[in-house]
Amino acid sequence: MISTFFNHELKSFWRSTNTGKSVAIKIVMGILIFILFLYVLALGVFLDKILYKAFPGVDLTASFCGILLVYYLFDLLMRMQLQELPTLKVQPYLHLPVKRNTVVGYLALTALLSFFNLWPIVVFGPFILKVILPASGALVALAFFISIIALALFNNYLAMYIKRKANLNGWVFLAAGAVLVLITSADYVWHLYSLRQVSYAFFGRVITIPVLALIPLVLAVAMYYINFIYLKGNLYLEELSSKKVTAYKSSTEIPLLDRFGSVGDLTANEIKLILRNKRSRSALIMGLVFMFYGLIFYTQSIYGDGMKVFVGMFMTGIFIINYGQFMFSWQASHFDGLLVSKIKFSDFLKAKYLLFTIVSTVAFLLTVPYAYFGWKVVLIHFIMYVWNLGVNTTIVLFFANRNYKRIDLSKGASFNWEGVGATQLLLSFPLLLLPYVVYLPFKFLKQPDMGFAALAVVGIFFIITRNFWIKKLEADFYSKRFKIAEGFRNK
Repeated sequence: MISTFFNHELKSFWRSTNTGKSVAIKIVMGILIFILFLYVLALGVFLDKILYKAFPGVDLTASFCGILLVYYLFDLLMRMQLQELPTLKVQPYLHLPVKRNTVVGYLALTALLSFFNLWPIVVFGPFILKVILPASGALVALAFFISIIALALFNNYLAMYIKRKANLNGWVFLAAGAVLVLITSADYVWHLYSLRQVSYAFFGRVITIPVLALIPLVLAVAMYYINFIYLKGNLYLEELSSKKVTAYKSSTEIPLLDRFGSVGDLTANEIKLILRNKRSRSALIMGLVFMFYGLIFYTQSIYGDGMKVFVGMFMTGIFIINYGQFMFSWQASHFDGLLVSKIKFSDFLKAKYLLFTIVSTVAFLLTVPYAYFGWKVVLIHFIMYVWNLGVNTTIVLFFANRNYKRIDLSKGASFNWEGVGATQLLLSFPLLLLPYVVYLPFKFLKQPDMGFAALAVVGIFFIITRNFWIKKLEADFYSKRFKIAEGFRNK
């Protein structure tokens, strides 16, 4: 039956109307992956020399054992972001005498066909053969191979379990990401413990007690079983939908947004869209990652206040830039329905403004710890936060009326350029240059503080006159709505 499923998927691929485009994409991706494979292989071959230079005076085997857990931690983070879930259209099989265990087993088997599962063997295999095998013998080398493969499979099924749970509740994904960030921050930022020491505490003992390699193997089998049970229990679409309704509240019941009426409902639905889809969720995740952007510049004395303008705008407005550049494309699949619905487009725009305000406010609060570099840094962040809410939101929505490329939310986020066009390039110029058009004249007059004040005044002016800009954007949208809808229909 497994071969039958595979045969059906091949026929579905070759009979698709987009086969030519899909084949071209897969060829390009194959070339890129092959090049990446060569780089990873080179890393594995020279890993012993790299470790020798990275940890001088430390035994090679000890340094190797110390980096393994660190690798798998970042491997899990990358899998959560980039690894695609194996899929199978199960509806045609539900009325046939096909066992659910067979369908679920096929999904579990195809999950192994991920390049993430190959990297540990390519990276660590040469080191095990070159260093551990001659020094400790075949049994220890075999134990290490079992450990690295089992941990890769554990990460494989754990990442899939998290992503499947996140499809029902987006907060699961954010919570898992937050846990990984806390684990790494506790080591590299707060220095509460050392991941390398924890890693060596286990893998160092594998050298003397090879039977410990069974622990990662048991973890991998347990994680596979958890995935199997979850998939088997949620195989039917009716079961998924019923659990979803009973377990989670509607987006319109978010207490914070109730007071905004229909605008709050639209904003809540937008939040659900972001959390439930990979492409839109990646924009939010990237915004969280860029909260560390200031560490690149504020730790270097060569950068002055002019760079703080850019960093402050970027950190408090990265979501506006990253998500807003595809503003209406996110609703491409149901855009025709929005055109004929009773929703006022002015409310639709106000919901976008409210969404940007919420996310940018959270982003600004997350940048407050940069007060470590001086309270002036926080003040500049606040000024650029006001600028983002006033000026950049308006610019983004203006260019959204000129983006006619759809985005398919069912597709993954990695290497996905759908919806990207000339509009995004044009959008970058006013977003990056306008703050300096206001600030630099005062800078040249040696009045930088007046430049910051001018930025704040312009931002506040746009916030106060927001209703005026909404009316202008609404009129602009109505003159282009049919052209936008036609572009979104082109797949």
